[in-house]
Amino acid sequence: MPRIVTGTCYRTLEKSLAYQFRNPQLLEEALRHRSFVNEHPETVGRDNERLEFLGDAVLNLVVSHVLMQTFPDMTEGDLSRTRAHMVNETYLAQVARTLSLGPCIQLGRGEAMTGGHDKPSILSDTLEAVIAAIYLDGGFQAVFDVIGKRLDFPFETVGTPAEITDYKSRLQEKLQTNGQPVPQYHVVSESGPDHDKTFTVEITLPGLTATGKGRNKKAAEQQAARKALKRLAHHD
Repeated sequence: MPRIVTGTCYRTLEKSLAYQFRNPQLLEEALRHRSFVNEHPETVGRDNERLEFLGDAVLNLVVSHVLMQTFPDMTEGDLSRTRAHMVNETYLAQVARTLSLGPCIQLGRGEAMTGGHDKPSILSDTLEAVIAAIYLDGGFQAVFDVIGKRLDFPFETVGTPAEITDYKSRLQEKLQTNGQPVPQYHVVSESGPDHDKTFTVEITLPGLTATGKGRNKKAAEQQAARKALKRLAHHD
């Protein structure tokens, strides 16, 4: 029989989040990894990837809102880099560990045996899915309160822009380690007036394509590299 999420997991997570679900099925879906669904296609619901998609957007919105309130004089570019520094796999995995999220994730046997319950990519993706579940269950104010007050995001001590992660360098290092060529970035569109342009950049790698947008080419390239790294993590 497939392992279901236990009542202890529900209670532990709800206590850590200071949020009680009206629809517990949303939380269960958020904790259900695709490897578990692949092993039990007839006995469980769908995996958490749709919730992860929504949670990524909700998390970026809330973090952006709080950063604008916390740093009223910070420029758009520095706000973007600061947000990227906070909303990344490494830090989200750290937040997930503080919630004891790992043991509650439903994984397939193979993924579980290879340390999946503490794998940063799985922890960060599941946290985003849980954030989406809270949003769907309780609305924007509920998820805003959880992210802003209960999750351990260092809004006041986030660091300087110089400390922000360089996703292009990380992507290049990862590809070179795997024996793959240096990535090439291509501007696919420019929009807006000269003083307020938006650039869209595309990067194509074996098996995936990622795009990014920004007020300049460098910012767009960084966003494309961040998305490419996240997608590559799914294949690790």
